Amino acid sequence: MKSTRRSLLIAPCSLLLFMLALVWTPTALSTTDDQKERAPGRTMADQATRGKQLWITTDHSRLDALQKDFRSGPEVTQACLSCHTEAADQFHQTIHWTWNAYTTVNGSIHGKGGDSINNFCISANNMQDKGCLNCHPGWGMKTEAVNCLNCHGQKSINWEESFEDLEVFDGSKDPDEQEIANEIRGNIQAAIQSVVRPERQNCGSCHFKGGGGDGVKHGDLDTSLTKPNKALDVHMDADGRNFTCTRCHTTALHNIAGRVYTQPAATDRKSLIEDDLTTKITCEACHSSTPHNADTKANDHTDKVACQSCHIPEFARVNPTKMSWDWSQSGKTKDGKPYKTKDEFGKDSYLSIKGQMKWAKNVQPEYFWYNGSINSITARDPIDPSQVVRVSHPQGSRDEDNARIFPFKVHRGRQPYDKVHKTLLAPMLSGPDGYWKTLDWNRALTTGNATLNIPFSGEFDFVDTSYVFPITHMVAPKENALACNECHTRTNSRLASLTGFYMPGRDKFELLDSLGWILVLGHLLGVGVHGLTRMFTNGRKEGK
Repeated sequence: MKSTRRSLLIAPCSLLLFMLALVWTPTALSTTDDQKERAPGRTMADQATRGKQLWITTDHSRLDALQKDFRSGPEVTQACLSCHTEAADQFHQTIHWTWNAYTTVNGSIHGKGGDSINNFCISANNMQDKGCLNCHPGWGMKTEAVNCLNCHGQKSINWEESFEDLEVFDGSKDPDEQEIANEIRGNIQAAIQSVVRPERQNCGSCHFKGGGGDGVKHGDLDTSLTKPNKALDVHMDADGRNFTCTRCHTTALHNIAGRVYTQPAATDRKSLIEDDLTTKITCEACHSSTPHNADTKANDHTDKVACQSCHIPEFARVNPTKMSWDWSQSGKTKDGKPYKTKDEFGKDSYLSIKGQMKWAKNVQPEYFWYNGSINSITARDPIDPSQVVRVSHPQGSRDEDNARIFPFKVHRGRQPYDKVHKTLLAPMLSGPDGYWKTLDWNRALTTGNATLNIPFSGEFDFVDTSYVFPITHMVAPKENALACNECHTRTNSRLASLTGFYMPGRDKFELLDSLGWILVLGHLLGVGVHGLTRMFTNGRKEGK
């Protein structure tokens, strides 16, 4: 009798065990993975980036060339070149100096020093807009001599003001003024002699504040990265790895790896194991294409999903970034005077000279197929004003071997265009004829387009535009990486805008779903039949 009862329980117990196995399998696999060897990609990354003792062979404070009484920036440059004889020639060939990348067949010069357009500050007007020259690595607002200390100086100093003050106070018979002159001279010499490899603050002095202010442009580059913690960036964590920018943006002949707007940042996705001379600009260089524990599903994603897509869940996590800029709203005044308003972050939400702006923090990226290059237009290229004009947009498709799903900040703008020529316009913003001084669009547009030698019809309106920035900094700790269901879900999938392929969990494919249910029901039926068979078989044996 007891044996018969046991046999009656076999079928439901078998079914229960099967269902529990389905529920517990992920946990069991997870436990197994934890017990396995550390992921090879992480081990390789540790080896590639393990602590290095950075050393130099020159104490610049002892060099005779740097002991003189400097009175101008170009004199400093000449002193640097007395030892580093090829540096200026090398640097003059780089995009950091020329601000130009290449010229197309129709004569358009790509680069902020040429015909390129954006949808925040719009144009550098062939380097004639002096406001933009604040970030050019020359002395003051001039482009004659390279200011080596922009990238290699450790001490921050206002060079133009210091040289002017030294000229005023030096030679005075007043002891107090002579003391001031000596102090200024000492500060200048200390700054000149404090030469280092580029630190984050050197790169950040321009790249953190591009577009007119902290965090305006990129979203993943702002002053919070000067000394970040691990929660903000696992690589640049000031108390951890403490990577400088050049740790990944490797350099040859002053050309810095990482250019993406006119060419891929890297043409090959090689690891340092495959080629120990490869640049470290890609994640694969240090982590390989299999960065996770063996047999984990995440390794199957690396051929189509960029590491950044999962490991940078949000950008602008400390400081806000500008997400939109509407120039058509500019020019308003109160009581005949320009005015401004602030938002909840303390940022300018409206300026008479700039228009309406929106800022945001903890922004979820937008995702596109991306092969490493970005297509952009210039002030010479025709546009369709009836559509949102994509001033820049990622290149790539699912069918390309080198393309990945990649995260981006998309900055949306509204800016002036020529109604007759159907081209975007390049207003002059600063200076006596600039819009910020006159609030006169016709005057600013006429002056600005003249710097590019591009005709302006005199008829203009405003058009909606978009501009993209790849998100690749602010890598979060692994525990904050995206969960599978952030993308593989029917509702609110991060990848909802990417279509043309089937994604499990996100998309509904009737035939595949039906086959899946048939398999599940078939397994359940098989378990049930097996249990019933065992029950009746045992019962007959006991009856004999």
